[in-house]
Amino acid sequence: MELLRSNLSRVQIPEPTHRIYKHECCISFDTPRSEGGLFVDMNSFLAFGKDYVSWNYEKTGNPVYLHIKQTPKSVPEDRPLKKPTLLAIGVDGGFDNNEPEYEESYSISILPDFVSLPFPSVELPEKVRIAVDTVVNAVGAERKEQVAAWTAEKKQVSQHALTLQQIKSGIVISPSGWKCAKCDKTENLWLNLTDGMILCGRKNWDGTGGNNHAVEHYKETAYPLATAYPLAVKLGTITADLEAADVYSYPEDDSVLDPLLAEHLAHFGIDFSSMQKTEMTTAERELDQNTNFDWNRIQENGKELVPVFGPGYTGLVNLGNSCYLAATMQVVFSTHSFISRYFSHQSLKMAFEMAPADPTLDLNMQLTKLGHGLLSGKYSIPATQKDAATGDASQEGIPPRMFKNVIAASHAEFSSMRQQDALDFFLYMVGKVERANSTTPDLDPSRSFKFGIEEKILCSSGKVSYNKRDDCILSLNIPLHEATNKDELEALNKQKAGKGLEENDIRASDEIVRPRVPLEACLANFVSSEQIEDYYSSALKGRTTAIKTTGLTSFPDYLVLHMRKFVMEEGWVPKKLDVYIDVPDVIDISHMRSKGLQPGEELLPDGVPEEVMESAKPVANEEIVAQLVSMGFNQLHCQKAAINTSNAGVEEAMNWLLSHMDDPDMDAPISHQTSDVDQSSVDTLLSFGFAEDVARRALKASGGDIEKATDWIFNNPNASVSDMDVSSSNSAQTPAQSALPDGGGKYKLFGIVSHMGTSVHCGHYVAHILKEGRWVIFNDSKVGISTDPPKDMGYVYFFQRIDG
Repeated sequence: MELLRSNLSRVQIPEPTHRIYKHECCISFDTPRSEGGLFVDMNSFLAFGKDYVSWNYEKTGNPVYLHIKQTPKSVPEDRPLKKPTLLAIGVDGGFDNNEPEYEESYSISILPDFVSLPFPSVELPEKVRIAVDTVVNAVGAERKEQVAAWTAEKKQVSQHALTLQQIKSGIVISPSGWKCAKCDKTENLWLNLTDGMILCGRKNWDGTGGNNHAVEHYKETAYPLATAYPLAVKLGTITADLEAADVYSYPEDDSVLDPLLAEHLAHFGIDFSSMQKTEMTTAERELDQNTNFDWNRIQENGKELVPVFGPGYTGLVNLGNSCYLAATMQVVFSTHSFISRYFSHQSLKMAFEMAPADPTLDLNMQLTKLGHGLLSGKYSIPATQKDAATGDASQEGIPPRMFKNVIAASHAEFSSMRQQDALDFFLYMVGKVERANSTTPDLDPSRSFKFGIEEKILCSSGKVSYNKRDDCILSLNIPLHEATNKDELEALNKQKAGKGLEENDIRASDEIVRPRVPLEACLANFVSSEQIEDYYSSALKGRTTAIKTTGLTSFPDYLVLHMRKFVMEEGWVPKKLDVYIDVPDVIDISHMRSKGLQPGEELLPDGVPEEVMESAKPVANEEIVAQLVSMGFNQLHCQKAAINTSNAGVEEAMNWLLSHMDDPDMDAPISHQTSDVDQSSVDTLLSFGFAEDVARRALKASGGDIEKATDWIFNNPNASVSDMDVSSSNSAQTPAQSALPDGGGKYKLFGIVSHMGTSVHCGHYVAHILKEGRWVIFNDSKVGISTDPPKDMGYVYFFQRIDG
């Protein structure tokens, strides 16, 4: 005990603003359920596994830790589900979210000798008792960040909060024992901040929840003024952290922030500082419902998969619509470059020693943590329970939560819990990794994906220009006219026409017939000649027709092919191509290498007149503007709406207009300065090799859509010719291009990211990876031997160059 007293200065009592980690080690995937438990630093509130806590002591000198150990309780298989005896979350007897029950024990551990003191104990110094109680009762930062990410939109301050009128009724709300004033409900209760009425919440679709008394009370009091009695707070979510309280605005029909909540609660005698959390917020309940969704039913042709365990066979837990991240990172960490950078040549201790004070915010640390988690085999072991769906032994997998938090911190979409495009995430991740390694480019693993692209433009004058850029994917259009089974498709169409059948009328037992397009045709289409209309020739000093051809200046270590299965129909309506791509195990792209400036070729003169550059700027479609103006909208507003929706149509422009009416710059003159585009989208286009001002101009013209912006750049060569690197000879490479990896053109297929669903922003992603001579499926936390890898149904294909 004297040893503890001598280190009291290193113990800190957590404040509501502190991030407390107590569910997962910040440099490994150890948890309180791991063999050595988890150690929480009582000064920084970071958590460490048994094998790593000494590193933190050596780095910080912090000696006092809360040791948390969870052991499973033995529960009879036929025992009914236990109902909570206490309205609490994360405490004994509380709401357990249907998870297995664990016995949690605590002790105080003092390093470096791991001297253990029991907790709770009256002999402990008061400061220690208060600090530990606060940590034990706090919602962990891991959980807070997960809930915050799940909330689709950041909560806004209610427009009714500052003007809320409260009735002086003399009502004093007790700190517990609440009940609905109109029924016997004691859960899901809401306090109306105007009159102090305690009423139950809305009824759920399955009959659970409340009886709608709170919302009915608002409707009854809303006439004739809809803003009367507008705000209610959910009892049981009020704690010292007032921002975490669940406040709902009925007129705004959304969860909101009330900056005067402390004052509004005090009106009813509520001391928020002494309140304990006993109810889930709306976001937390939605999170629980969504993370429990079972993706394990998605298997290859419904076949049972043989689980596989060991180094390199670790699954990733689905955090809620995070399969796009899991599938991508499984393939990425199957490349030698990422394995070397973040596993074989960088230990966890090395990364931790280089990390800042909070390693959870360091990308290098979290990539190393993820790499060791996936590749060490430490966590790829059979779980103790059987998979309920298949009866096969399964693994729990590791949750890439800290990695997702740090990699997506500056991206509004990837930091949310919404489904995302796996390709977009790959490009964004590669860009972040490149910037993180900018001071040590030789160690940058993202360069193994990079290659140079050269575009040759031949104008009718006979002169040429060469534009170069870097990229890390080949995005391939699918030429359906090159399908190899045209006769079969034609016969099927005749059959349907003869029977008067629509596509949806075909019996489920009938064989599905889709166009089969060879991958070679997609690659050939990429390098084929393309005619450019209305091209400005600096040699002719006028507009003419030009021919553009594209080739590669270097071949990367890993070639990533993106199949453009999602195309834009008229009106920018996305459609998924129902097509098979015949992908061989080995491809040769040697014919795709560009040759550069050839003898006898003459370069086009430099310089494009300002008026030509001006013509590339986005202009509002006059018909769309006229129709909107006829509806009574402001002319300037209509022009902005058309420009910001890429002239997609009247309906799209009107939707944009209605959602931006309150923009502070709505009445400002139209400016082609593009500083207001999303920086993460700019970064993605920069990773393609485009110049920044070209990227910003394209994003502005395409309403911020990356794919449309890419198409805009390709379709407006005059807008980018002065910004791209123009080579005067085939040996004049940029420094960046000269440092790119290069080699032969033969590649072997080793990874496939497949997508199931009608849109890249919904459905499910799965990875198939060739490991040790066999294909393995990575379906979130489920890892098994693949019997039928969907080589013809991939969305993104990964090839490794065959040396020699």
